[in-house]
Amino acid sequence: MSSGAASDPTERFGNRVADYVRYRPGYPPALIGHLQARGWLPPQAVVADVGAGTGLSSALFLDQGCTVYAVEPNGPMRDAAMRLLHGHHGFHAVAGRAEATTLPDGHVDLVAAGTAFHWFDPSPTRTEFARILRATGVIALFWNLRSREPAFMRDYEAVLMAHCAGYAEADASRRADDESIRAFFGTGFLESASFPNAQHLDFDSLLGRVLSSSYAPKPGDAAFAPLEAALRRLFDENEVGGRVTLTYHTRLHTGRMH
Repeated sequence: MSSGAASDPTERFGNRVADYVRYRPGYPPALIGHLQARGWLPPQAVVADVGAGTGLSSALFLDQGCTVYAVEPNGPMRDAAMRLLHGHHGFHAVAGRAEATTLPDGHVDLVAAGTAFHWFDPSPTRTEFARILRATGVIALFWNLRSREPAFMRDYEAVLMAHCAGYAEADASRRADDESIRAFFGTGFLESASFPNAQHLDFDSLLGRVLSSSYAPKPGDAAFAPLEAALRRLFDENEVGGRVTLTYHTRLHTGRMH
């Protein structure tokens, strides 16, 4: 993650870690299968999961027998990852950031960044990724992007727009567009791909999902009760069997540092 001052993104989620761990969506197994099929995630690969957060993406690679260096500058999030993943012998928590991972030269087969690349400073990050990757290494950048269909997803978006100050700005900056990705990779760009993903949530989990986001008002804030009420109405109008479904497409961009 890139550096900053009072709005330093490395501290942005420190007070939302519990909700982040419980309610953020994971990533679909198809993403891993795709990397393996392309030969970009070899057996027993060494992976740098940069901006690893609470370990959602690290877990994917550990489950495949990889050695994972989970690089995360935010202390509470890194601690959460350590609690979640300490049982994996291939897991290593690293207090570093995209621009200064602290990893050795030419050490990793894959650099991964799950829902994190938009926080990085592109130029020094390019230099750092080139330094830590092996000659045949690949970078995989991926995001869970909410779908705009069905109508429930558009209505959910409208609730966030109406009741979460700063949501529109945060949503726009939360993911890099294809042009930015291609500029980052330059001639090393390989491809983009998408995979379906979903969360099936009861009301408490839906509320927790919103509260895991840095733009959401917290309990006790004046804006919290109206947000909770709007979510309750939306849930009651759309639930089936006590649950609603948030649908995503997981967008993957891959490339090398040439």
